[in-house]
Amino acid sequence: MVSREDLVVKSLGPCRIDSPMLPLLEQRKRSYYNVDEADRVLFDDTASALAGRGVPVDQIPGFEPAGPRRKIFFDPSKTRAGVVTCGGLCPGFNDVIRALVMELHFLYGVQRIHGFCNGYQGFIPKYKRPVLELTPQFVSQINEQGGTILGTSRGEQDPAEIVDCLERMGINVLFVIGGDGTLRGAQAIAREVEGRGTKIAVVGIPKTIDNDIMFIDQSFGFQTAFSTGAEVIQTAHAEAKASPNGIGLVKLMGRHSGFIACYSSLARNDANFVLIPEVPFALDGERGFLSVLRKRVQRSGHAVVVVAEGAGQDLTPGSDERDASGNPRFNDIGVFLKQRITEDFAAANLELNLKYFDPSYFVRSVKANPFDAVYCLRLAHNAVHAAMAGRTEVVVSRWHGRFVLLPIPLAVRARHTVDPNGDLWLSVLESTGQPPVFG
Repeated sequence: MVSREDLVVKSLGPCRIDSPMLPLLEQRKRSYYNVDEADRVLFDDTASALAGRGVPVDQIPGFEPAGPRRKIFFDPSKTRAGVVTCGGLCPGFNDVIRALVMELHFLYGVQRIHGFCNGYQGFIPKYKRPVLELTPQFVSQINEQGGTILGTSRGEQDPAEIVDCLERMGINVLFVIGGDGTLRGAQAIAREVEGRGTKIAVVGIPKTIDNDIMFIDQSFGFQTAFSTGAEVIQTAHAEAKASPNGIGLVKLMGRHSGFIACYSSLARNDANFVLIPEVPFALDGERGFLSVLRKRVQRSGHAVVVVAEGAGQDLTPGSDERDASGNPRFNDIGVFLKQRITEDFAAANLELNLKYFDPSYFVRSVKANPFDAVYCLRLAHNAVHAAMAGRTEVVVSRWHGRFVLLPIPLAVRARHTVDPNGDLWLSVLESTGQPPVFG
C-alpha cells in the first residue's frame, strides 16, 4: 500500500526566482491535458481502490505533477549542471543527454553543463575519467547514435567522494540516467548532500531495458528494445517454418522481469511459447514443457519459443558468481534449453532442426525509435523543470499517461514484474495458445 507520505517529493527550499518559462506558462489555459503545479495526479485509477482507501478526497495519495514551475529555486545564470549515465546500454541514452543540454541551454539559459564519463567512476579521482563540456553544438547529432557518448560502468562508488567532486566543481544540479541500482546510488548521493547541508538537486531519469522500475508506466528504450526483439522472432519463425520439425529458439533480455519477451512476442504474434521469470515451469513429465513442445512440433511441423534470460534459473545448476553491481550471474537458459530440447527429440527418435538466436547486445545498443526519441525528450524536459525548481532525490515518471515526480525511495522499493494474473500475461496466453502451467 502506498501512502501520501511516500509520494512527498523533497525540495531544497522555497522557489523565489521567476522562471524563464513564465511567458510560455502565462499563455496556457486550464485543460484536461494541463495539470496545474498545485494539483495532484492520483495514485489509484480504479473506483474500488479509491473506495478501499476510506479517506476524504484531499487525503487520497497523489503524485506531484511534473512540468515547468512559475517560480524556480536556482538562478540559471549562476547554475552549473552535471550529467551521468550508468548501467547497461539502452536505446535512448544519447537522446536524453541531448534533450537535457538543449533544454538547460536554450530554455533556462544554463551555460555550464558537464558530462561525467563512465558512470559513477567519472566522479572518483583514482579512475582519471575525463569530464566533457556539453554544449548544444557538441550534442546536436548524438541522438543518431546508439550507446552513450558519456560511456557507462557498473558498481557502487563512495557517495562522499562523489559529493566532494560536485562541490569542487560547483555543480548545483545533477542528472542521473540509469536503472534501479543507479537510482539507489543517486539516493545515496542526495542523502550525502542533505547531510552536508549543501544545495544540490539530484534528479533521475529512469533507464531500464527490462522495464522493471516500479511506478513508471514504461521506461525509455523499452519500445525500441521489444521492437528489435520482435524482428528477431519474425526471423526465427521463418527459419522454423522452412525446415522439417523446425524450432526457432529466441533468448531475450529480462533478468527478473519478462516484459521484453512478452511484448516482443505480441508484436509479431509468431511465438508459440513464451517463458518468463515470473511464471515457473517444469521441463519433464507428460505436461512438462518438453513434452508439450514436442507434440506441438509433431502436430504443426514447427514452433517458436521465446525465453527471457532470467526464466527457469531453478532448473539450471546454481552459481555463486556476481557482476560488478552485485547481481548474481545467471546461467544461460537459452543454451540450456537448446541442449534439453535436442536431447528430448533424440530420445523420441525425431528429426529436429533447431535455430538458436541470442540478440541481447544488438537489442541494447541500437538507437531509439521515434516513439522512444519523443519519450526521452519529454522525460528530459521534465527532469530539467524539476531540478531547476529545487526538487531532489526524485525521478521523472509517467503514471497513467501523465508525467509525474516520483520519490526515488519509492521507485527502488520493489521491482516491477509481469503479473501472472494481469492482462498482459493473459494476452500472451491468448496469443500463443500455450497452457497456463507446464507440469
